[in-house]
Amino acid sequence: MKNKRTVVVKIGTTSLIKEGKLMENILVSLAQKIKDLRESHNFVIVTSGAVSLGAHELGYQSRPTSMKKLQVASSVGQIRLINEYQAIFSKYKLKIAQVLITKNLIDDREQFINTTQALNELLSQNIIPVINENDIVATEELKFGDNDRLSAIVSIIVNASKLLIVTNKEGLYDFNPDKNSEAKVIDFIQYDSSQLTDLIPISEHGEGQGGFSTKIMAAQMAGFSGIPTQIISWSEKNISKAINGEQVGTLILESENKIRLKKLWIAYGMRPIARVIVDEGAYLALKNDASLLFSGVIDIDKKFNINDGLEIVFDENVVAKGLAKTASDDKTKNGILIHKDDLIIL
Repeated sequence: MKNKRTVVVKIGTTSLIKEGKLMENILVSLAQKIKDLRESHNFVIVTSGAVSLGAHELGYQSRPTSMKKLQVASSVGQIRLINEYQAIFSKYKLKIAQVLITKNLIDDREQFINTTQALNELLSQNIIPVINENDIVATEELKFGDNDRLSAIVSIIVNASKLLIVTNKEGLYDFNPDKNSEAKVIDFIQYDSSQLTDLIPISEHGEGQGGFSTKIMAAQMAGFSGIPTQIISWSEKNISKAINGEQVGTLILESENKIRLKKLWIAYGMRPIARVIVDEGAYLALKNDASLLFSGVIDIDKKFNINDGLEIVFDENVVAKGLAKTASDDKTKNGILIHKDDLIIL
C-alpha cells in the first residue's frame, strides 16, 4: 500500500442512473479499469444514486424533498445500489466494502480518527470502500448535503493523490453550457482562483442533490488540502487519462503546502461551538503563524470550554478555526486562547 497512489472516484447520479435504472455499463467499465490499475493504485468510490433508485422502485414521480421520504427512498435504493456494485465487481475478483458515513463521524475528533483508521485498513487489505452518506439516520444538521463535499472529506482522510469527480458534463465551463452554445471547457484552474469562485453562480446545471457549485466547493476543499481534483465526463478512456495525468475535462490544481491531518479536521470536520471576534493586530499575528492570545479578542458570541471548536472572525469574516486551550469563563483571561498547533488559517 505504501507504494500505491490512492484515487477517490466520485460518481454522480446523472452519470450512474438513467430513468430510475442503474447504468450497469458504467460499473463494468469502472471495475475493468480498477482491475487494470490495482498494482499501482488504491481506489475509493464515493457513489450517489441510492435515492434515485429507491424513488423509482417506490413509484415516486420525482426526487422526494421531505426528510422522511428521502430516508425511505435511500434505504430502499442503497440495497440495490451496493448489490449491483458487488455483483459486477466480484466478476473481476475485486472486493468491496460498503461504508455509510454521517457528518457526526467527522465532527467528533475521536470518531474521525476511527473512520480514518478503518478506511486505511480496508485499503491495506486491497478492499475498495464504496462510500455513501447514511441518509436513513442523518438529520438536517448532521448531513453533508451532497456527495461532492463528502468525496473531498474522504480524499483528505485517505490522503488521496487525486479526486476524480465523474459527471454528465465534460468539465467546468466558462459559461453555463445549457444556456450558451459557445461555452468552452476550462482545462486548468487554480483551486484558490477568484475565477473558480466566480463560476459558482453560473454552474447550476445537472440533477441530483449536488449541482456544479458543490463540485467547485469540493475542489476548493481538496485543493486547500493539497489534493488536485479532475472533473470529467464518464468514459473508460477519460478515467485512464485522468489517472495517468493526461489532460481531460477540468483539472483544479492544488496548493503546494501540505497540511497535517489534524488541522484539516479542524478546517473541515470540527463543529464550531462559538465565534471569537479578534482585532486587527491579532489577525495579522495569526497570518504570521502565531497563536491567538486572549489580549487580541474583542468579543465572543457564546460560552465555550477547553477543546471546544471555535471560529475566529475578523472584519465580519471567518478567517480561521481552532480548538480552545482555555475556557471562555477563565477569570484570568491571560495567555493563549488557541495554540498555533491547533489553529488553521482559512
